Amino acid sequence: MLGMGASKNQSIDASSVNLIGNGTKITGDITSAGDVRIDGHLIGNISISGKFVLGPSGVIEGNIKCVNGDISGEVKGIVDVSETLSLKSTAKLNGDIVTSKLMIEPGAIFTGTCNMGAKVKNMVQQDKVQANAPAKTA
Repeated sequence: MLGMGASKNQSIDASSVNLIGNGTKITGDITSAGDVRIDGHLIGNISISGKFVLGPSGVIEGNIKCVNGDISGEVKGIVDVSETLSLKSTAKLNGDIVTSKLMIEPGAIFTGTCNMGAKVKNMVQQDKVQANAPAKTA
């Protein structure tokens, strides 16, 4: 009985680092409160409350949402980073970027659009207001 009660009271360790190694292929979405590093292949979306690192051998076919991101591998999808996104020299990103700060090293390949700064936040807020507005009928 003690073992069961202890598992219910354990808190989430936001400082944990989750690693998906080279040679590992995952199909599905990943959600984490900690940091995540992927050196393998993910077909799905990733949403984390920490730092995301995609190693040089890593491939993501899906959307990424995180606080900070370092990308050295290949991404096909939307990358939404609330603070700083860094595209390393080996990065290949085919998709859109939404971030506050962006660093791109020479050699990185980026195909898509990029929205940065306060205007993005205002645009997102306006979209939410418009989406919540009641539809007008004749």
